[in-house]
Amino acid sequence: MIRKFDTGATRDTDEGKLDFEGFFSPIVMEKFAEYMNRHRKQSDGQLRDSDNWQKGIPKKAYIKSLFRHFMDFWLEHRGYRSRDGIEEALCGIIFNSMGYLFEILSDERKRMNENITEDMIRNFNKLNKEKDDTISE
Repeated sequence: MIRKFDTGATRDTDEGKLDFEGFFSPIVMEKFAEYMNRHRKQSDGQLRDSDNWQKGIPKKAYIKSLFRHFMDFWLEHRGYRSRDGIEEALCGIIFNSMGYLFEILSDERKRMNENITEDMIRNFNKLNKEKDDTISE
């Protein structure tokens, strides 16, 4: 189905397409970016790249940190003080959840790529063998 706007412009339907604008909140994304930016500074004073976490962190490290942030969140939820407050705890939960999911998805994609590469090599070898068989006949 085609959508037609009052201006006369037309677009395909957005049915079945991911609605990133609707799924995310700009105020939450901004708060999370501020959290990430605050935590870029390392203990040695160096500033790590914003995407440094995408180089790979063991899932074990993510789960341990996630639990610490969850405990802070739970304390705040129950009316007790935590280490750094509820917003910091929630951003820590988001970060560790995203990092853990990133590791799972990265592993899946690596396996898919390895399978594709193995299939390509197998098909290449098969084609070469067929070519050799044809030539020798």
